[in-house]
Amino acid sequence: MSAEPDGPEDRLRRFATIWSRAVFPVTSTSATRPEFEQQLLPLARRLSEALKARTFDADEAKAVGAALVGAHCTDPDALTRTLDCVDAYLVLYCGEGGVQEDLRARAARIEHAMAAGFAQALRERTLAEQEAIAQAALRAQGVVAQALHASEARFRAVFEGAAIGIGIADLDGNVLQVNGALLRMFGLSDQALRGRRVPEWTHPDDAPQTWRLYDELVRGEREHYHVEKAFHRPDGTVLWTNLTVSLLRDADGNPQYQLALMEDTTERRLLNLRLRYEATHDALTGLPNRTFFFERLEKALGAGKGQRFGLCYLDLDGFKTINDSLGHAAGDRLLVEVADRLQSCATAPGEMVARLGGDEFVALTTGPDTEREVDELAARIMNAMVAPISVDGRELTVRGSIGIVEGPAGERSPAEVLRSADITMYRAKSAGGNRFELADPEADARAITRHGLTTALPTALDRGEFFIEYQPLVHLGDGSVRGAEALVRWLHPQHGVLGPDRFIPLAEHTGLIVPLGRWVLEQSVRQAREWRERYGEAGPMRINVNLSPCQLTHPGLVQDTVDILERMGVEPDALCLEVTESALIGADDDLLKPLRRLAEMGVDIALDDFGTGYSNLANLRRLPVSILKLDRSFTQSMQQFPADPVDLKIVEGIVSLAHSLNLTVTVEGVETGAQAEQLRILGCDTAQGWYYARPGPPERLHELALVDATG
Repeated sequence: MSAEPDGPEDRLRRFATIWSRAVFPVTSTSATRPEFEQQLLPLARRLSEALKARTFDADEAKAVGAALVGAHCTDPDALTRTLDCVDAYLVLYCGEGGVQEDLRARAARIEHAMAAGFAQALRERTLAEQEAIAQAALRAQGVVAQALHASEARFRAVFEGAAIGIGIADLDGNVLQVNGALLRMFGLSDQALRGRRVPEWTHPDDAPQTWRLYDELVRGEREHYHVEKAFHRPDGTVLWTNLTVSLLRDADGNPQYQLALMEDTTERRLLNLRLRYEATHDALTGLPNRTFFFERLEKALGAGKGQRFGLCYLDLDGFKTINDSLGHAAGDRLLVEVADRLQSCATAPGEMVARLGGDEFVALTTGPDTEREVDELAARIMNAMVAPISVDGRELTVRGSIGIVEGPAGERSPAEVLRSADITMYRAKSAGGNRFELADPEADARAITRHGLTTALPTALDRGEFFIEYQPLVHLGDGSVRGAEALVRWLHPQHGVLGPDRFIPLAEHTGLIVPLGRWVLEQSVRQAREWRERYGEAGPMRINVNLSPCQLTHPGLVQDTVDILERMGVEPDALCLEVTESALIGADDDLLKPLRRLAEMGVDIALDDFGTGYSNLANLRRLPVSILKLDRSFTQSMQQFPADPVDLKIVEGIVSLAHSLNLTVTVEGVETGAQAEQLRILGCDTAQGWYYARPGPPERLHELALVDATG
């Protein structure tokens, strides 16, 4: 047994050999099989290069398909064998080193393009033959008498030897003469075919204009027409043709005959249907794919008045876990089973199921009463998912989240409908999954706004759309301004001023919180320096800046802080970094290490929103914090008199504990004088809230500090 070829060139030659052996028996070439193989070798090399190219070039594959026609491979079977050969051996012999799934997808696109190139080249060649035959026929009819014999001989040679079907009929539709190619196409004898009249050859798939064009031609109102037409064969099959009919006139210019030229396109049509199916159906599940679904949805949304649509957008819950734990092969088998169950749920007229990709499916229903039908369809889908699915001996429980959109046709585009369904599906998933939700225009608008803010965040920082307001920190003992908390705002071009609750979660989700937080820290420290340079001790003493959990885990936190302080010439004790209690619950030493380093430098660390995270109070001893910021939920009852005695005891206990640990206590949300006085009595150190001032520009904060200093 000979060894498999080792080098790429040897593998390429092997592919060319297999290709030539498959195609040579159905070619019309005069070359030998080895000579034909040498003709295919450069074509094989071009296919290999197209397979491994960085970007797919359809024109290169089309050129190879066209080159087959130039090599006398005009039989449709030559194309079929070529595509089978490329499908089976191109990746095997020419795809070394690549990802097999990607290469097979590329090979399928190469096959499609080759078929298109082959069809185009064959059509151009056929049209050239048709033109030559038509010209020969016209010349044969108009030749002078002394050359009649020679002309008829030439016409007969072309007529009988042509690869396309030719028929001549009179203007009444009686068939007068047909060639052998036409007889073979219809599977009829010469006598049977000539006994038929042209108007009898109707077919249900005839284009509306077919017979109108025919009538115009036999009346002499047009010289020729070209249509795609189907014919019935005696064996019950359908013959598809490219039909060109021309009017032949006598020497005086009067209409006399009609000449029909037929190209058999049945095999090509079947191939196109096969390629169309592959292009519009999911290879794994056999369901319609995204392309086919959008065509149907667009048609449903363009239906007439009184028509409605309903759409269920399904995403499997926890599918990634199955892929990660059992492997993608098991995940694929699960998707096939889910697809089968979904298909069984949408069997009524006007219903369809498609796979958009991954574990996302859609079900569509159309008609005048989809308000009720889409709910029933969603319920059937949820019920179909109840039974476990067996994969590799394991019983897997599969659940899904469904977003439902229903409404009248003609009001929204397919993209808008699918976006609304997608948003609604994620709302169902956020609510715990294994449920369906109906689309809510207000919820859609909020989600779209969030998405718009998310996409605008990166450029907003570059465009300088963020600014900082400052809220004073007031000493409860003497009422002096001891510092200020920096609060970032976003001046959005469309939505106006946005508070941090609108965009900080989005910045954390996208990772932009790190550069945004660095900018806030730099601007705040610069402002602290300006206060001290301009007003000395009369200005605010300390600046408080919030740290998000993402910033806390960023490796550059300490170095960024040190660089900013040194560049601005500000001492570390002028800065306080606030970290929420929830971010430090269960924090290990690695997470606390950056905070400890900053605390050792002299930066104060404040534990923000204390009391909301249910942390163990004993953990305070190991945290590098020097300030507790008591959450406003503990002090809201103190806005009125008398205060809740339970809240008073809790606050008193927290203050006592904090002071025993050498921590100072700051209270947020102080809104009344009674509340401030009660907190002072309980021993709280500093406070902030609307009672003192709302967040504002730095100039306003300095004015408050001056009033306190002089008053």
